[in-house]
Amino acid sequence: MAFKPKSAAETKARDLGLALARLAESEGMPAHVGVDALRRASPRLTPLAIGQMVRKHRDILEETLTERGLTLVDYADQGPGRGMEFTVADA
Repeated sequence: MAFKPKSAAETKARDLGLALARLAESEGMPAHVGVDALRRASPRLTPLAIGQMVRKHRDILEETLTERGLTLVDYADQGPGRGMEFTVADA
């Protein structure tokens, strides 16, 4: 199988998954991770980028969490200025 380079969006989706996994593992399960915590963990994950990654590359995000033994239970986006929250639990 030939190597397929990942797009910047795919790489950012993986970064989001890894940041979520790290934060969830440090909080305990089930973890409720907000957008502010994600921004502190990885400054290149802006709220706009986070929302786009969840909508366009949710499969990569969930695959990354599964590799760490976690699962995305819920994702809530309250809209601009109101915040986003992820709920992550053990798989």
